[in-house]
Amino acid sequence: MLIRCVIGWALALLASAAVAGVTTKQMLDSGGVTRSYQLHLPDALRADRAVPLVLVFHGSGADGTSMERFSKFSALADREGFIVAYPDAFSHEWNDGREASIIPSQAAHVDDVAFVDAMITAIGKVHLLDEQRIFAAGFSNGGIFAHYLAAQLSHRLAAIAPVSGGLAEPLLPYFKPSMPVSVCMIHGAADRLVPYNGGEVDVQDHGRIIGMAKTASLWGERDETFAAPMTDVLPTTTPNDHRQVTCTRWPSSKNGAEIVLYTIEGGGHGWPTESQALQLLGAGHAKQSFDATKAIWDFFKNHPKTANVALASVPNQ
Repeated sequence: MLIRCVIGWALALLASAAVAGVTTKQMLDSGGVTRSYQLHLPDALRADRAVPLVLVFHGSGADGTSMERFSKFSALADREGFIVAYPDAFSHEWNDGREASIIPSQAAHVDDVAFVDAMITAIGKVHLLDEQRIFAAGFSNGGIFAHYLAAQLSHRLAAIAPVSGGLAEPLLPYFKPSMPVSVCMIHGAADRLVPYNGGEVDVQDHGRIIGMAKTASLWGERDETFAAPMTDVLPTTTPNDHRQVTCTRWPSSKNGAEIVLYTIEGGGHGWPTESQALQLLGAGHAKQSFDATKAIWDFFKNHPKTANVALASVPNQ
């Protein structure tokens, strides 16, 4: 509980303010419960042009407002011309598939997938969305949820980008998305809260995730991405930062889907940017010469849902 509170406090503390567009709080009913989200519209938005939608999910103890300021996605949306939504989780934590009874949203079986589905529909009724360019990114608990969401809303999401968030272990027997989804994962190899190689999240009784390599393999199998992966080392742009970032890429399949894993050697639990580094208790240090927000949008831009081809069904394991 302490670490989750520290995460929420740290995100708010590191948040930088002003953005050029307009962000408003929106409400909707989902399953008889009033839910909320922050919606950012860039100034240059045109009513006659379909635009991408990026969903950005906060981590434990935070909310959509702090995630907007922390991730800096709204400033990027103003430059690139897309809409961003920052949803608020029930009791500040997503039901991400870990089945951890200590987490209120998971104990109550909150249907966050239905909430997000309804939110996309609500936004699409007011603004002209490019249905082939609906994306989801998330940090920590929000990153774990991004995997969970994509497995169930693969017909709506073109690509996801979990940062410091793995695939919930209990999801394995039911992991069978019906359509291809491109995946860009960003994770610190020294992350102590959401371990890179899988295992217990945060502390005991907070559920388990599987490792990054296995997660990439699972998505690759479902996306029918059979080509051998290619790994490159990214150049370091920040002086005195000797932690290298490797990019492992499974090339696009016949469905147009692609899997990418950015591994931050020595990196801890955080959302790395060039201008700030998130440091949490026992979490290590975020990479400063690698900008996660920019890398995510570059990936999203190049991975629309190009093939509406259903994947082969698989039996429960």
